[in-house]
Amino acid sequence: MLALKNISKIFPGVKALDDVSISFAPGEIHALMGENGAGKSTLMKIITGIYQPDMGQIYLDGKQVEMKNFRDAVAHDINMVSQEIQVIPDATVAENIVLDRLDKFKKGPVVDWSAINETAEQYLAMVGLEINPADKIERLTAAQKQLIQIAKALSSNAKYILLDEPTSSLTTFESNNLIKIVRKLKERNVAVIFVSHKIEEVLELCDKVSVLRDGKYVGSKSCQGIGRQDIVKMMIGREETDEYLGTLDIRDEKVLEVKDVTAYGQFDHISFHLNRGEILGFYGLVGSGRTELARLVIGADKMDKGTVYVNGTRARIKSLQDCIERYGIGYVTENRKEEGLMLDLAVSTNISITIWSKIINKLRKISVKKEVDSVNSMIEKMKIKTPTIKTKVGNLSGGNQQKVSIGKWLAANCDILIIDEPSVGVDVGAKKYIHDLIWSLAKDEGKSIIVISSDMPELITLSRRILVFKDQKITGEITGLNEQERSYEEVSEHIGRLMA
Repeated sequence: MLALKNISKIFPGVKALDDVSISFAPGEIHALMGENGAGKSTLMKIITGIYQPDMGQIYLDGKQVEMKNFRDAVAHDINMVSQEIQVIPDATVAENIVLDRLDKFKKGPVVDWSAINETAEQYLAMVGLEINPADKIERLTAAQKQLIQIAKALSSNAKYILLDEPTSSLTTFESNNLIKIVRKLKERNVAVIFVSHKIEEVLELCDKVSVLRDGKYVGSKSCQGIGRQDIVKMMIGREETDEYLGTLDIRDEKVLEVKDVTAYGQFDHISFHLNRGEILGFYGLVGSGRTELARLVIGADKMDKGTVYVNGTRARIKSLQDCIERYGIGYVTENRKEEGLMLDLAVSTNISITIWSKIINKLRKISVKKEVDSVNSMIEKMKIKTPTIKTKVGNLSGGNQQKVSIGKWLAANCDILIIDEPSVGVDVGAKKYIHDLIWSLAKDEGKSIIVISSDMPELITLSRRILVFKDQKITGEITGLNEQERSYEEVSEHIGRLMA
């Protein structure tokens, strides 16, 4: 039994945890839920020695233990898959998987690389990744890196495994595979602490759910016999509403047209278009080409052939700077930690970076007043919870980081937005707000938006047309969503057929 008693943790300006007592039993899948900023990640980091509690104790099998660092946690058979992607980019896939026990593969001064790669292959197979263990990890997508982190935790054979938003960037197929893995861990009498914002996933998988709200322990319930609204009410103090968003005024005008895009070894003559005022969805498994195609369009990666037209004019996009300054295209990356945000810099810097060229004064310096006004306006519009505009983005909750990531492109007033995994790692309240915001941008401001998502309900709710990807090809197009001509069940079945 892992028990936490009277745990409190205070950061400057906020009490992240307030007298929290909770326990986790072997052979139990125990969900930990709450809105962003409720204290879930802080509690996980205290269990694993990354943070030290200001008050309270940790007990393992009735004996008090002290976790001074992550190595102490691993020594006590505790391991964690963090929500933040934490890999060594220059190392191989195999090296990242066995990182915590590399010494076990040494024979004197010689490292047995063959054994390392063979071991890595076993755990790659467990998480459903068909990649070369000798490949550099920096070349992989965020979702692939997340699966590698899970493989690393599995390789430790820990008795307590903490999973912090493990399916946040995974498609339904990959999430289902992970669920099978977690159930096998339960059969081995492993205690799994499962942090997730996906309530249906928790109800399907977990034995018990505990909820934090504003740093305080609300309570625990068995997952048997409770429903979604029971958990939502524990999290936010009220029930949620779920309404059909309505129709969009989609004009028969192509604001973005991509023709015959080819990237050798990846894509072969891929074409699609985006209409004015439309929300277009991209759906597919990790590696199917959704994100990879978007990166070619915005100039982040090089295409070998193909043309891109913006508002009917051929565009020559070589970088994100070209996208925003010449063509009014913004890109919200799926990997906000590594690509979307500068975590060590202030909220103000992260939001205003896209408009610096527009707010330079006569002395060729950034106008502080214009910057502050723009940042404060965006914080209000996005409802970003931050102590000040000078607070480091890395100190914000995941949901508020995502709002900053989206807000910097809204500050630039882009007409075309590509949003990759818009609600990854955010709670039910923040997710609803982001959905309403995306809808409002298209409905009220006439923005044209591509939403790339692994969350099928999210994509079906928001999109008014969906392109399905498989093996770097668009296998089909789903229409009839704007007038609600098709039910959710019909659309999800259609997507399944196109991915078969």
